[in-house]
Amino acid sequence: NSAIAHAMLFEKISGVQISLNYNLHEINLGHIKKLTTDFGMIQFSKINQPDIESGYTLDDNARAMVALCQHYELTKDENDIKYIKIYFDFIKFCQQGEGNFLNYVDEERNFTEQNDSTNLEDSNGRAIWALGYLISKKSIFPEEFLPVLNEAESILQSALLHINKIHSTRAMAFAIKGLYYSSIENNSVSNKELIKKLADRLVQMYKHEADNEWLWFESYLTYANSILPEAMLCAWSATGVDIYKEIAKSSFDFLMSKIYKEDCINVISNKNWLHKENESIQSAAGGEQPIDVAYTILALKKFYDVYKNEYYYDKMKSSLNWFLGCNHLHQIIYNPCTGGCYDGLEENYVNLNQGAESTVSYLMARLTVEKSLLDDQHYIQKFEKNLKSNVQEKDQSK
Repeated sequence: NSAIAHAMLFEKISGVQISLNYNLHEINLGHIKKLTTDFGMIQFSKINQPDIESGYTLDDNARAMVALCQHYELTKDENDIKYIKIYFDFIKFCQQGEGNFLNYVDEERNFTEQNDSTNLEDSNGRAIWALGYLISKKSIFPEEFLPVLNEAESILQSALLHINKIHSTRAMAFAIKGLYYSSIENNSVSNKELIKKLADRLVQMYKHEADNEWLWFESYLTYANSILPEAMLCAWSATGVDIYKEIAKSSFDFLMSKIYKEDCINVISNKNWLHKENESIQSAAGGEQPIDVAYTILALKKFYDVYKNEYYYDKMKSSLNWFLGCNHLHQIIYNPCTGGCYDGLEENYVNLNQGAESTVSYLMARLTVEKSLLDDQHYIQKFEKNLKSNVQEKDQSK
């Protein structure tokens, strides 16, 4: 924060625009592990101390399983398997006899009354996403982990029995992602049909709301917006239906036009959503959540993988800088000392609590960018190798 403040001062005094380069810290799982008991990931922290009284949620453990799978794929650290198994067991614990999931569990490991008063569709969608993602990584795990993967497939199939009851926009998007990832390992006709059914619903929503100025699925932009176009792109990848790809690109480019200011990401504030009829009204400063930045980075990675457009690649890397100080307060949101991430960027301050959602969000974002950087390095090495080979062949022909 001090370094950034000095740079801002130098820029003000000199009148010369300074371009800051934000260094990536070493990946630190310290706070992730601190938040995790033998039962699951604790929901909240008071500053950097886990608050066991806040209990656990399916949401956090589903996201944590995705993040640790990402980390294991990148590092092959065998210690990750222990944590993946803990998060998987928590998801299994939350599944009910009919296949649906509950979300809230207290410190005594009992389901809370909050499950009765809250719409759990998004939580069920996230569980499907996490299970599908785990199944898609089957090839990277040791043979002794195979029973867990088989059980994950069984749990997913039970959950899919209720998929027709899901109508929440984001829940459908999460479910599409889960089915897409599951199809990488098991490309079944039934999975493809379910993807089409959910994607077609999103297509109808888009056609109902979109016009020349507003290219979106709803009449407002709220939370986890980037999940929707990403899911449509996943649906296209799984089915080859062109309308899914067209809507994915138009809606995502529209979203990006609303959340980028001066090359820094500025996600929709949870203080006031951006409504179609009030689009010209300036959004409130603050109320930015790490989870929204992370989901945007995941979507940017998917769009770059499909389109190979440098715009998406550059925005993916610059979006990570939001955690490192490229935001309206010019303050870090990720704490490299603890490995935790602060819970939110407000108008005049940073919420210093380091809960599960924000901490896992940073890890997912960081690992997504790391994977892209490694992929790029492999591409460069392959290009250089091919170039060298071509030169040698020319020399031999001479």
